[in-house]
Amino acid sequence: MDIAAVIGTFLGIAFILTGQAMEGGNIGQLLQITAFFIVGGGTAGAVFLSFPLEDFKVAAHCIQVVYFGKPPKFEEIIQEIIKYAQKARKEGVIALEKEAKNASDPLLKLGLEAVADGAEPTLVRDMMETQLSQMEEKIAAGAKVLESAGGYSPTLGIIGAVLGLIQVMQNLSDPSKLGAGIAVAFVATIYGLVIANLLTIPYSTRAKRKYAKIFTSKEVMIEGILSIQAGESPALIERKLECYILDKKEDKKEKA
Repeated sequence: MDIAAVIGTFLGIAFILTGQAMEGGNIGQLLQITAFFIVGGGTAGAVFLSFPLEDFKVAAHCIQVVYFGKPPKFEEIIQEIIKYAQKARKEGVIALEKEAKNASDPLLKLGLEAVADGAEPTLVRDMMETQLSQMEEKIAAGAKVLESAGGYSPTLGIIGAVLGLIQVMQNLSDPSKLGAGIAVAFVATIYGLVIANLLTIPYSTRAKRKYAKIFTSKEVMIEGILSIQAGESPALIERKLECYILDKKEDKKEKA
């Protein structure tokens, strides 16, 4: 679990509620089912209208990645590629066909099979980069769903506020009904802003940051496979791939 993401979510909500309490309010004042239906339901409807169902599944996965996604282990990926390089140097690239079955990543499997089949380097690169591009487009679509929800919710909050004020204006002669209308008006606005600025937009930003590292690990795989096909030595491949790890020197210092 990503502790920083959990802390960020908790702090954002906790400080808002604390501020509310310091002003003499209570949580119950922020619990307005009518406002929730207007903002939550309206935002959901707008997003469903904007995107296909497949993108929603990706968006849900992005939220899961925010809290539970693990960063790629570059050292393990590099060592796996080095193992394939050593195998290819001893037994030839045809031996990579068997190794592909146990590859840790589908992109590695694709590359190893292509190299073992004798595909041209340009074709191998195109195949692997195409698969990576498809993954990037898929994640970008999921992140866009979250960003769009963050764009719609404040507007729906304003709509909720207007509806609440309409209720107030229609009941000016009955003071007992004014409180409910005013509450919906202000709470709907709060819901819209909280959904956008504490949830959906931060989710999108965090997910894209995490996937950026995943995409970098895929680039390491592509470079490694092409280096194996070019017949480069395992030692050279290792040095080349370690350039992708920015904190390599820091890791070595800590181990020392």
